[in-house]
Amino acid sequence: MSVRDLIPWGRNNGHQVPSLLRDDDRDPFLSLHREVNRLFDDVFRGFGSGLPAFGSASAFSAGWPSVEISDTDKEIKVTAEMPGLEEKDIEVLLNDGILTLKGEKRSESEDKDRQFSERYYGRFERRIPLGVEVEQDKVGAIFRNGVLTVTLPKTDKVQSQVKRIAIKS
Repeated sequence: MSVRDLIPWGRNNGHQVPSLLRDDDRDPFLSLHREVNRLFDDVFRGFGSGLPAFGSASAFSAGWPSVEISDTDKEIKVTAEMPGLEEKDIEVLLNDGILTLKGEKRSESEDKDRQFSERYYGRFERRIPLGVEVEQDKVGAIFRNGVLTVTLPKTDKVQSQVKRIAIKS
């Protein structure tokens, strides 16, 4: 028995493709397009490593909130954009050289009232490894107009280790 005998339809054997298939299933490009979209949807739902799913009701994307980090000889400054949040919705933690920004963005309306939304709601957590020792008792955080700024002064030991190297041409 041939494998072709097991297939209910073939290319040139006179059989019709069953009508239960949709029109776009017959078009290989539309089928490919749908599969690529499904693949991206699966990737953005989570990476299988405990990261929150993108766009889910329980979390933001792994890169949210967006941060800007500046590092000088004396301090590290982390600025995070958190539009739509209030100070009471945010928690800032420092543990073992890792700055953690966490909180929750709540929806203003009931799900049943919402027809369409591209906004993210839910819990978030962003961990930022600092890589240097900071003076934990002098760390400060300011939240103003949806922007969180955390200032982390470096220890005197770290500041004294910085050595400028002249560049010769």
